[in-house]
Amino acid sequence: MKTFDELFAELSARAAERPEGSGTVRLLDGGVHAIGKKLVEEAAEAWMAAEYQTDEQTAEEIAQLLYHAQVMMIARGLSLEDIGRYL
Repeated sequence: MKTFDELFAELSARAAERPEGSGTVRLLDGGVHAIGKKLVEEAAEAWMAAEYQTDEQTAEEIAQLLYHAQVMMIARGLSLEDIGRYL
């Protein structure tokens, strides 16, 4: 299990190192528009899972939503501290 901060550090490293075949790198290369589409898709899937599926399925969809939110943060050059100011 990893924390929100650990995920952000891992994704930031992938963005910097750009390993071949990385889905994170592929998303970043697609830009904010492509990442935004995935973010909206995952938000809808999290909502639908919460309405109609198990807690486990809901947790998985929320995890995917958080992942895509962090990829968007990295694409925009935002830090955890930038976001934390608004929590």
